[in-house]
Amino acid sequence: MRLAPCPKTPNCVSTEAPAGDPHHMDPIPYQGGREAARQRLLAVLGRLERTRIVESTPDSIRAECRSRIFRFVDDVELLLDDAAKVIRFRSAARVGVGDHGVNRARMKRIGREFLAAK
Repeated sequence: MRLAPCPKTPNCVSTEAPAGDPHHMDPIPYQGGREAARQRLLAVLGRLERTRIVESTPDSIRAECRSRIFRFVDDVELLLDDAAKVIRFRSAARVGVGDHGVNRARMKRIGREFLAAK
């Protein structure tokens, strides 16, 4: 499974964007089995405000995150790549052009909390 590419607008981040691209972020590393990493990731997502899990499979999670004031929806897709032991992801606003860095900040927070929850 592949993640959709980011649009040209600056309201998306992805581990699939090439290094040096403004949309690029590094994947989140994990150790151990995929299911343990998935459960830890679900727990982190469950603590995020205004976040709803839309779909969860053994190797992927899709979530919707709503902004506080205007209730805009951002789509978050996470893929657990057990061969590489990393979580690849894409986080993007559904509408608009800019996001004031919200998607990047969200994915940094998810990564920090996931790694701290070892």
